[in-house]
Amino acid sequence: MLSVNQTSETVRYFVRIILVYHENKEAKIMKICGLQKTTLLDFPGHVAATIFLGGCNFRCPFCHNSGLLGNDAEEAMTEDSLFTFLKRRTSVLEGVCITGGEPTLSDDLEEFIRRIRQMGYLIKLDTNGYRPAVLKDLAGKGLLDYIAMDIKAGRENYPRTAGIPGIQIKYIEESAAFLMNGSIPYEFRTTVVKELHGNRDFLDIGQWLKGCSHYYLQNYVDSGEVLCTGFTSCTKEELLAFAEILHPYIADVSLRGIDY
Repeated sequence: MLSVNQTSETVRYFVRIILVYHENKEAKIMKICGLQKTTLLDFPGHVAATIFLGGCNFRCPFCHNSGLLGNDAEEAMTEDSLFTFLKRRTSVLEGVCITGGEPTLSDDLEEFIRRIRQMGYLIKLDTNGYRPAVLKDLAGKGLLDYIAMDIKAGRENYPRTAGIPGIQIKYIEESAAFLMNGSIPYEFRTTVVKELHGNRDFLDIGQWLKGCSHYYLQNYVDSGEVLCTGFTSCTKEELLAFAEILHPYIADVSLRGIDY
């Protein structure tokens, strides 16, 4: 039985889904909500900058970027300011990571990427995979150099972990299959939350994504802006146990957010 505090938190969470998810289900206007000027981690093998776009079609309860989810996300800078920065950094940076939120919601994403590529930058796209047509279109036009797709959980657990009761898992499966059968370097990754994930999730993920090139288990971290509080991270031993479940199916499984 849930405690009074847990029940109240659950009610507040679903109220946020009703109020925020439907207003932003088909977000169209690009909004730059953050910029990490230099990262050595986000784009494997490259020095990069990371751009955070506002708006998302998921409401993952453990989301650490909850301020970027709705249409009311605060704009951090204009596109002109961003491109001025990128132009100055061409001798330092090799790539640009575009994350969110969910970048594929923006209608002008293609034009945005083309402008960045014209400066000579490589492009990495982070996505939840729920808009496979957009992913295929961008890839087919040669606009993406690396794709990181979040795998929220095993397929039966997706409605809970994505925060969308009526989620259509076929779109996630379509994006995953596209990456696995394509030629663009990619990775799958799951943010592991002790209260939301279990052995059954990773058995299903292993069987589903069997033979994929790179898969990462990312330990949950409370950023202070988590959409729904009360979650905890896993121990190194717990993550390694999940990795062992995956290993018969996926050769390259690595941990993030854990010191070896």
